[in-house]
This record gives sequence, C-alpha cells and structure tokens, in this order.
Amino acid sequence: MKILVCISKTPDTTSKIAFTEGNTKFDENGVQWIINPYDEWYSLVRAIELKEKDASTIIHLVTVGGADAEPIIRKALALGGDEAIRINSISDDSFVVANEIAQVAKEGAYDLILTGKETIDYNSACIGSMLSAILDLPFVSLATHLEVNGNTAILKREIEGGEETCEASFPMVVSCQKGMAEQRIPNMRGIMAARTKPLKVVEPTAAKATTSIKSFD
Repeated sequence: MKILVCISKTPDTTSKIAFTEGNTKFDENGVQWIINPYDEWYSLVRAIELKEKDASTIIHLVTVGGADAEPIIRKALALGGDEAIRINSISDDSFVVANEIAQVAKEGAYDLILTGKETIDYNSACIGSMLSAILDLPFVSLATHLEVNGNTAILKREIEGGEETCEASFPMVVSCQKGMAEQRIPNMRGIMAARTKPLKVVEPTAAKATTSIKSFD
C-alpha cells in the first residue's frame, strides 16, 4: 500500500497571536510552529500503525509551504514517514492548497490519502473533500477508526446519536479526527534517520486563489 499524508504547518497553541497591516496579515514574529495536531496525531500516526502491520507499506508526506516548513516536515519524517514532498507555494486559499496536493497525488498513484479533519489555524476542514472532488475519489470525513482488509478500508465515524461504519475500495481520501490513533514522540533513532530521508521540492501549478483575506477579527 502507498499512503500520502498531508501535513500542515500551524502556530503552536501557546503562541501569542497578533496581526499587522490593519488586521489583514498574521504577524509571524516570535511564533513557534508545529505540525498541525490533527495531521500528526491521527493521520500520520495511523499511517505508521498500518505500516507496522505491513512492512511493504510506503508513507509519503506532502506539505504546501516555503522553506521554513522543512523543519516541520523533517519532524514528520522522524515520526515514521519514508519521504517527503514540499510544494514550494505559500497560500491561505484552501482550493490552491488542495489543487497543489492533488497534482502530487495524481503523479504518485497513492492508494490512500490521509488528512487531519481540519487545521487549528483556519479550521476550514475542507482540504479532504476538495481533494476527493479534484481526484474523483471516494471520501470519508471525520473518521475515528480505519482498518485495511485487502483492497477495502473499513471505517468508523461519529454521527449524531451514534457511530457509523462504512466500507470503501482504494484509492480513497480520508480525513481523521480524535480516536483514529494516539500521539507519538519521535525517538532519537527516528530523528537521526530523518536527516537523510528524501525531501523533494516541487514547483506549484498555476492554480488561482478563490478567496482572499479582508481582515482578522
């Protein structure tokens, strides 16, 4: 199985948040950056668990961002990714981000694409659904459980009043939330290995943003 895990760089929840230029731009001065927790704790760790069950599984990581995102992607490699791809683009527009990841996904022929349910900065929760639409793949959102049975995924997700179980064939896109896996900490061996794992930088497509930021309130 070949898995693509989408990784996003987000501000640490303990960072002081401020805005400049009339509340139209996020002030990054002094901000501590982390892997988006939904991407790290649930999507990435579940991919690692699947690889632990089947050593032939390949885990690729992808992020959309500048060179300053590389320490974040290296941490994800330290946790257990095999190689990473950084799309050299900086955008706050969800469609642009999804479109860039979709182009990578098309070239990589992945069986499973995992995203966190949302990022903790913009909370848009739409990358997974946009990816599935662009790639024309099945999509299961807000999954809390994922098992693999041959070419089929068995998933669970919370719904109002209970829990839903569904099945879908690969390839597919899944957004993950609490319950999917438990947080892990990189060990020294993983940190050392991450330094030599491949990190490929690719240039973005000409996708145009569909939204713009007027102000942060």
